[in-house]
Amino acid sequence: MAHIDPGTLLPNDRMRQQALDGDVTQIHRGQQYADEGDTFDVEGTTFEVVEVTERTLGDMTDADARAEGARDLDHYKGILERAHDNFEWDDSSEIVLHRFERQ
Repeated sequence: MAHIDPGTLLPNDRMRQQALDGDVTQIHRGQQYADEGDTFDVEGTTFEVVEVTERTLGDMTDADARAEGARDLDHYKGILERAHDNFEWDDSSEIVLHRFERQ
């Protein structure tokens, strides 16, 4: 178990604030950035990574999108397209789920 920088998982201030507000409880990334049991702090609040799971984009659901601060999966796809140049959704693309909880 390690204590990691919050920016490792949550790449911007908006997402860190959404985690504090309870609106973001997980994030999918293109590779593994943390292990289960790792912790990070946002403005004095500690979070623990409680699940790290390999998945594909095709595994994602509306519930996953909402847990990442989007309205639904279509909204989530749009966010990714705006955030990443030349991004194209491919259901077979491998991603890693990092789910965390406030401690």
